[in-house]
Amino acid sequence: MADKLNQPADSKLMRQPRPLGVMCAVCLAMGFLAGYFVGGSASVPPQATAAATETAHGSDFATASAVQPQTPQPKPKDMPSMGDLQRMEDQTAESLLAMLKSDPKNPQLWNQLGLIHKSAHQFQQSAGYFEKSLQYDPKNLGVRADYASCMYYTRDVDGALAQLQQSLAYDPKHADTLMNIGIITWRGKNDVDGARARWEQLLRYHPDFPQKEAVQQMLTQAKQSAKNTGQKG
Repeated sequence: MADKLNQPADSKLMRQPRPLGVMCAVCLAMGFLAGYFVGGSASVPPQATAAATETAHGSDFATASAVQPQTPQPKPKDMPSMGDLQRMEDQTAESLLAMLKSDPKNPQLWNQLGLIHKSAHQFQQSAGYFEKSLQYDPKNLGVRADYASCMYYTRDVDGALAQLQQSLAYDPKHADTLMNIGIITWRGKNDVDGARARWEQLLRYHPDFPQKEAVQQMLTQAKQSAKNTGQKG
């Protein structure tokens, strides 16, 4: 997992971004190098407008989930261009907005809109959609994680931490939330001790955590960072 140190974990939910330079600038400005930030929801394939319609009105939305395309994935030689992807993405968003006119309190529809804009790294707009989703489903920790990540990417570190603390109010031992709080506390607040406390708490609660190795690696990095800072002081 060491090769992912410079890539946020939630980026695996995204296609190759259009405004890549903007995203890189945000990441560098925030000092976000840990590479293990846990996103809460899977992305919406832009070619799955019909599937989005069907899934958004389904019955199982305990957590935010991906909308699976109903047609076979194209072969590499038939892959759509970035322009095609953007048009399909826009069509999916338009379909969801149309459904919201008749079902404005549907948290899943708001969440799917948030995911679409997050996949394009339109974090400010995406955050607004996630916030709307949480108005109707406040205990959805996956959506709240995505909301927090968007706030973090727009440099609202305190706001991101406040959202994650709210998640702990619902589930004090939630593993991904503890991991994310540690990352933001470390990279966003430069609070090594606070980050270590969260990660150590995570490993006590979840000794078999799937990303245990990543947590241990960040603990090592944080300890070394603190040591170096102390030596410089």
